[in-house]
Amino acid sequence: MNDLKTREKFTNLAGKRVTKAGRMIANIGNLSNRSNYSYTDEDVNKIFGYLRKKLKESEERFKNNGSKGTDEFVL
Repeated sequence: MNDLKTREKFTNLAGKRVTKAGRMIANIGNLSNRSNYSYTDEDVNKIFGYLRKKLKESEERFKNNGSKGTDEFVL
């Protein structure tokens, strides 16, 4: 019974969190509008490098139960 409860909790939270992350990533894409924002290729590389790093860290936690990172993104 406990496994069923923890599975239900996981699927519920995973659905909500992954959906929220997808929306936030789409919002980052809105920054590409050059009529509203000014940015460099270096800025873009930093943003997507950071996102790839955080995604890889999350995936690694699933693979080997590693500790979570605490750093924040800064341009």
